[in-house]
Amino acid sequence: MQQFNPDEISKLIQTRRSVFPPQFSGEIIQREIIEQMLENANWAPTHKLTEPWRFMVFTGDGLKTLATFMSELYKEETTKIGTFDESKFNGLKNKPLQASHIIAIGMKRDTKERLPEIEEIEAVACAVQNMWLTATAYGIGGYWGSGGVTYFEKAKSFFNLQPEDKLLGFFYLGIPKSAPAPGRRKSISEKVDWVDN
Repeated sequence: MQQFNPDEISKLIQTRRSVFPPQFSGEIIQREIIEQMLENANWAPTHKLTEPWRFMVFTGDGLKTLATFMSELYKEETTKIGTFDESKFNGLKNKPLQASHIIAIGMKRDTKERLPEIEEIEAVACAVQNMWLTATAYGIGGYWGSGGVTYFEKAKSFFNLQPEDKLLGFFYLGIPKSAPAPGRRKSISEKVDWVDN
C-alpha cells in the first residue's frame, strides 16, 4: 500500500481551524481549488456506496442570490411564529457577501433506505472534513455553519433536495487576513478506554 508522510498528515489535521467571514480578506479563491476540494469530498467513505453528499456552490452574484433567499425565508418563517430577530435577518443578508464561496451541504437519502439515515449523515460529514482539510492545505479558511435556514423544511427545494433529504448547513470559504490562532483540545487520554484482555 502507498505510504504518505504521517507527520505532514498529522500537522494538516491539527492545524485545521474554523475561520469566520469577518476574518476573510475579500480575495477570491481560484475555481480550480474549489473543484479540488469537491473532488476530495467525493472520496469520503460511504456505506453501500450511496455517495449521499450533494453540494451547491455559490460565488460572485450567486452569493447575493443565496443571501436574499436565506434572509427572506428566515423572515417569512419566523414572523409566522413570532420569533423574528432583526439582527439574525441582517446577518443572513450580509454575512454571505463576505465570503469568496459558500457551499451548501446536502444529504441525499438512499431511496431504498438500505441503511440508517445517520450513516448517510456521517458520510456527508466525512466529505466535508475532506473539503476542509484540502482547504487547509491551500491556506484557505472556512467554517461549517448550521444556523439560519438550515433546518427549515421549506429551504430544501431551493438546494435541489427532496423532503426525505437533509440540508446540513453551509461551508463558508475565504482567504484569511492572518494565520488562525492555535487550537486547543483536552487530552485524548480523557476520551479513550483501552481494553487489552
